[in-house]
Amino acid sequence: MTTEKPTFELTAQEGEARAGLLRTTHGEVRTPVFMPVGTKASVKSVDPDELRALGAEIVLANSYHLHFRPGEELVEELGGLHRFMGWSGPMLTDSGGFQVFSLRDTLLAVDEEGVTFRSVYDGEAARFTPELAAEIQCKLGADIAMCLDVCPPAGAPRSELERAVELTTTWARRQRNAPRADGQLLFGIVQGGTDEGLRRRSAEELAELEFDGYALGGLSVGEERPPMLAATGFSAPLLPADQPRYFMGIGDPEGVLEVIERGIDMFDCVLPTRTARTGSALTWEGRINLRNARFARDQRPLEEDCDCPACRRFSRAYLRHLVNQQELLGLRLLSLHNLRFLIELVSGAREAIVRGEFTPYKRDALARLASTAA
Repeated sequence: MTTEKPTFELTAQEGEARAGLLRTTHGEVRTPVFMPVGTKASVKSVDPDELRALGAEIVLANSYHLHFRPGEELVEELGGLHRFMGWSGPMLTDSGGFQVFSLRDTLLAVDEEGVTFRSVYDGEAARFTPELAAEIQCKLGADIAMCLDVCPPAGAPRSELERAVELTTTWARRQRNAPRADGQLLFGIVQGGTDEGLRRRSAEELAELEFDGYALGGLSVGEERPPMLAATGFSAPLLPADQPRYFMGIGDPEGVLEVIERGIDMFDCVLPTRTARTGSALTWEGRINLRNARFARDQRPLEEDCDCPACRRFSRAYLRHLVNQQELLGLRLLSLHNLRFLIELVSGAREAIVRGEFTPYKRDALARLASTAA
């Protein structure tokens, strides 16, 4: 008799830092892992084969935007999100809750049943419920779906945080019972701001529902870095140790290393590609702005030991020329480099955890990033 392998298993741990393996319908994901963001079923300017070559193991897409354009019914009709965007690997879709609550000017009403808001596309009133969030993600067919949650802004009063925790649990319970795509995993989202008591309550309530994984939501939404990291530090150990832990929305090199140290397995952010579109690159010199005149005759690659397409063939001087002339190739090459830099940083962290050397790895990486930051 064979026993089904668990969805997630730890392979190594150093302090709170963890290395693991997440199994999904479309393949395995080694953690910790950075997930490139393909908001509208596309990681901006990067095709799926390039993502694979960069080392990406899982990508994220946005249910809010795909619901309105082109619509989950069309995606389902065309074979699901994997076939639609040509990505054969694991994929996660968010519920749309963050977009609804972060675009507060469009928010109309929040109640026990769901949230009403104005679409950013046409201004028409729309409504999300846990059941609709489940239906959208079921039709999109991602490997991992997220529960609809209430995401308060930074600095929200405790009463608002309490209400967010209460509604997030209520909605999670309903979405937990809604239909899903075959093999689709469902993650609950812990809320509570930087309040330790509320985070504990939220984590305990969601753990009782036995989700396939758990996310920390409502952080990196405008609060200062020290309280954010403190909240991560006391929240992550509250989550089930045998399930993946996901920090929603962090992607700077320093922040990624900090949350890995505090026990986070998965994270996503638009930062690598958004930074590229401003003409900046992530390097061991820190974040460099290639519009700067000091790169006009710089014949070095962005990184000497980087194997991305930008570094293998082109100089900083040429990349600066592309950026200043608004050539699309420049933005593409910087996107490829920034993604590769972050993926490689996280891969190095994972290997260091396995060796039992994450502490010196993090220390040395932060020292390099800080020593010549531009």
